[in-house]
This record gives sequence, structure tokens and C-alpha cells, in this order.
Amino acid sequence: MEFQHKPVLFDEAIAALNIKPDGVYIDGTLGGGGHSEAVAQRLTTGRLLSIDRDPDALAAAGERLQRYPQAQIIRGNFADMDVLAREQGIDRVDGILLDIGVSSHQLDDPSRGFSYHHDAPLDMRMSQEGPTAADLVNTLSQSELAQILFRYGEEKSANRIAAAIVQSRAQAPIRTTVQLAELVKSSVPAAVRREPGHPARKTFQALRIAVNGELDALRQGLDKGFELLKPGGRFVVISFHSLEDRIVKTTMADWCQGCICPKDFPVCVCGRKPRAKLIYKKGLAPSDREVTENPRSRSARLRAAEKLPPAEKDNA
Repeated sequence: MEFQHKPVLFDEAIAALNIKPDGVYIDGTLGGGGHSEAVAQRLTTGRLLSIDRDPDALAAAGERLQRYPQAQIIRGNFADMDVLAREQGIDRVDGILLDIGVSSHQLDDPSRGFSYHHDAPLDMRMSQEGPTAADLVNTLSQSELAQILFRYGEEKSANRIAAAIVQSRAQAPIRTTVQLAELVKSSVPAAVRREPGHPARKTFQALRIAVNGELDALRQGLDKGFELLKPGGRFVVISFHSLEDRIVKTTMADWCQGCICPKDFPVCVCGRKPRAKLIYKKGLAPSDREVTENPRSRSARLRAAEKLPPAEKDNA
């Protein structure tokens, strides 16, 4: 099975992990296995646990990684990485990598229903289990749909699109990607239709995030993963839109936050110490060359933090 995914900020992500040959690492988003293979190649006596909820990814990456005895792949959600790791006898790790969002394979495979460029069943499930995007579109109330589109897609025409969906499904269920894309296109203002990009882009993003619970999974994965890190361990995250990046940025900033006492207090009484330090103050964006070669990388942002050892933490 071929699972094509072109990793973004690939070299930067591997460098940020600061891989030790005898270290223990988690790749929470296995995908096509590119990151996992790069980690495995750098391990000698170390160990790699790679996680993905997409059975297609597991099958393809399993073939790719079978030559590396230090690599192990399991099916699951990185939001549960603490439980998954401990089930495999791993209590602490030296590094975690998350490459958030939909993979190139998922976008380009029409049968998965992620893209409005192909006519396919309106699916969008990364795990290929549970409710589909069609289920949401055809069962949620108008207000619930509008809320999803506005919250997860930052769609200014959320109310208009939701109303059009409810009106259309009263005549017949909305089952395919092209049905939904054309419905969105016809329901937004003419000025929006003249803007670059397809008018349904934000709607598809919002439904995909809702179907897969992506933002909740990201919050949980960050919290649980940080607890798994050894002192000196690194957490590296690549995100692809502002909603994801905002969560990563604020969470890492919280890890790095020290005293929170009011500035007019003469001494600290909160006792709070930084638990991590940022590797890149403002994160990394792809180079102009990478964006030219892979346009899907244009919105990517890499952020990384290192967990402070107890001595550095106490003296911060």
C-alpha cells in the first residue's frame, strides 16, 4: 500500500528533537512514516513508538519501518499517548513529535472524502470509524452547524451556509463532497466567491476538525505528552492553521511561565517556576523554497520546547 505524505519542515523537526542514539521517542502522527524513519535511523539502542489512528497509514508505514527493530507502530490517538506508551512499557521519553492535521494521502485519496476537488462520499474520518461529515451535515441543527463553521473554520458566512445546508437537506440528504462544496459556493456572497481559493475551504476544514475532534486531541496530547517527557526532553509540534498554532503557542508559553505574582509584590509568593524553555522563540516557518516546492506548507509553523531538569527549574 502506498501512503504518500510530504513532510513539511522535515529537517527542522528532526533537528529540534535533538535525537540521542539511546533515547526513547514518540511519533504521535505516523502518517507516511517519514519522520519515524528518520528518527529510527538515528537510534542504536534507543526505542521509537509511532502512533496513528488511520489504518492506511499503519499498513504503509509498517512496510517502511519493518527494517528497524527499534521502531514499533500501534494504532491509537496521540491524545492517549500516555496510556498507549505505558501499555508498551514506556514511562518516560526523550522526545515527542506531532505533525498535526490531515495528510497528503488523505487529501489526495478521493475515497476518504476530505477534499472538495473530488466527488466522493462526505466522510473525513481519519480513523475510518465513527460518525462521518455527512452524519454531521445531515443531523445537526442549524445553530450547531453554524457554531462548528465559525469556531473551527473561522467562517464569516457560517450562518448563511448552515441555513443553506438545512434547507437543502430537507429535500434530500447531502452525501458527497461536491454536493456540499457547490452548496457552500452558492450560499456565500458574490464577493466571497471572487476571492482566491474555493469558498468551501473553511467549511471543509471546520467539519474535518469536528469529525475528528482534532483540537481537543491536540490539547490532551500536549498535556499528556509533556508529563511523559524526561527532563531535557523535547516536544516538537508542526501545525497548519491558526487554531492549532494558537493552542500550541499558548500551551508552550504556559510551560515556560515562571512567577505570576503581581509586579508590585516585593517577593514571589506563588512559587511558580518555569517547567520548560522554548527552542525557537517565535517558531519556525517554511522557507520560500519549500513553499514553492510544496504549496501546502505555506501555513505551517514549527514550535518546540525543552522540559527543564529539576536543578535548572529550581534555579530559574
